[in-house]
Order: sequence, then structure tokens, then C-alpha cells
Amino acid sequence: MNLPETMKTGLSVNESLARVIEAANRIILGKEHVVRLALTCLIARGHLLIEDTPGVGKTTLAHVLAKTLGLSFQRIQFTSDLLPADILGVSVYDRQSGKFEFHPGPIFSQFILADEVNRATPRAQSALLEAMEENQITLEGATRALPQPFFVIATQNPSSQIGTFPLPESQLDRFMMRVHLGYPDNKAERELLKGRDRREMLTDLPAVMTPERLQQLQVLAPTITVADALLDYLQDLLAFSRTASAFNGGLSPRAGLAVMRCAQAWSLLHGRNHVLPEDIQAVLPSVVSHRLSLTDQNIANNPHAAADLLIKQVPVP
Repeated sequence: MNLPETMKTGLSVNESLARVIEAANRIILGKEHVVRLALTCLIARGHLLIEDTPGVGKTTLAHVLAKTLGLSFQRIQFTSDLLPADILGVSVYDRQSGKFEFHPGPIFSQFILADEVNRATPRAQSALLEAMEENQITLEGATRALPQPFFVIATQNPSSQIGTFPLPESQLDRFMMRVHLGYPDNKAERELLKGRDRREMLTDLPAVMTPERLQQLQVLAPTITVADALLDYLQDLLAFSRTASAFNGGLSPRAGLAVMRCAQAWSLLHGRNHVLPEDIQAVLPSVVSHRLSLTDQNIANNPHAAADLLIKQVPVP
């Protein structure tokens, strides 16, 4: 892979990413594929939604990524009484200066964990929209830039659980990818039961990458070559989603861009300088599962069903 000079100093791209994955795998057992997907999303400058039952490691994964990447971290616990000001910040009158002083909220951090985001009201959920789309917030007539890199991981419990407010489609679309951790396999669970407390291990987890190096990867990812034949394949996938009766509505151009950017980041993560059809297929389930709904209710609850149908029905050029 031909890399810019700034990436040839110190560890290579592959070595840097391998160290992050290795460190994460010591804490999150048996979930390397999900860790790779989360890194892919971050390198592609996207935001990640993790949906699963409580207790499977959603919050731990966010902590692990923030620590290993050396990013400033803020956790926002979403509750039914959370207000937008609790996220964005508020201006307070200072008697000495005679002016209002802005006190930034937790959103002003490089890595945000929006924990149990669907337990907050739609009003509080909407406070994230501009931040996730524009990397800035507008409050009281002033626009304020957010730190870079800026990344949101949101966790949510299944919508069938009590006390949840479903995320509207407009907010779901702001998340580049959605993943599910699932239960660990038998070997990983046995190691988890016999090993150290994961919270203790987190305190000893070192940063193995810097924010500056991460930003270099984010700049490098869009330079990964996507051949015209693969663009044809991607457009065929989009067209099928829009015309097939199996779907309630199709994928938007934004979704198509998300698939391409994630495929480029996935290729970079695996040490290639060009995208393969397998790269598109690897990221497709996580990019489209929250954007496509199926007309067949018997398989609608399968998060991979939409992507599986696309991959099965649309031939690779």
C-alpha cells in the first residue's frame, strides 16, 4: 500500500490498527468482527448505534475504543427527564462581567457515549442531530465547533422493553452503522467468568493510538480505490432496494455514500489499497439494517435479512 509520508513514520497502518484490535479483544471477548466494524465506522467518519439487550458489553465496547484511541471521552446517560441543555450546555449570567458565560455540555468531547439513547424523549434525542451531521452545535444564535475527531456511539435497548422511545428515521439515518453484539460463545463466556473484572481491566488499558494518527487514517480511507465495476455493483444494490417489492422504501443516496465509505475503511483495515466486492458485502448489513424495512414480517426482525436479500439477488459484476 502506498502511504503518505506522514503515515510512514513509526508503526505502519496495519500495525497501528492491529494494536487497537488486540487491546480491544482482551476486554471484549469473542467479538473481533464487531470491534472491526466499529473501527471501520470511526475511520469512515461515521457514528455508531449498538442495539442489544442490557449486559452484553455495549458500554464496555465504547469505553475500550475511547481509551485505546486516546480520545477525550464523555458518557451521557439518557433518561426520560434529560433536557437538551444537559447535552449541549447553557449560558449562565456572570455578575462580575455583566455578561452571559457559556458553560459547554458533555457534547464538547471527541468521543461521546450516548448510553441508552432511546430512553430519552424525542426532544432530548434531537439535540444530537446537528452535532452528528455538522460536527457543530447552534445554541442561542451562536455556532460552536466540536472537537475533532468527533464520534458518537449510542447504545439502545430493544424497543420492546418498557420505557423506550423509538428513534425517528431521521435520527437513525445519522448513524452510519448499526451493530449487534449478541451473547458470547461458550469459550468466551467461560473466560469472562474466570477472568478479571472488565471494569478493573479498563483502568489499566493504555492508549495505543493518538487522535492525530486516527485523523490521518480518516484522511487516507477515502483515497482507497473503488473501481467503476464496483460502483456499478453498488448502484445495482441501491436500485434493487428501491424497486423490489420486498422493501418498504429504498436506500437513499446518503446510504449509498455510507456503504462506499465503510467499504473503503474496511479495505484499509485489512491492509488493501482497493475495494473488493467482499468489502461491500462485509459492511452492508451494518449500514442498511436500520435503513431498510421488509414487507415480510416473518423475517423483519432479523437484522441481516435485508442485506442478505440484497446480496443474494444482486449479482457481482
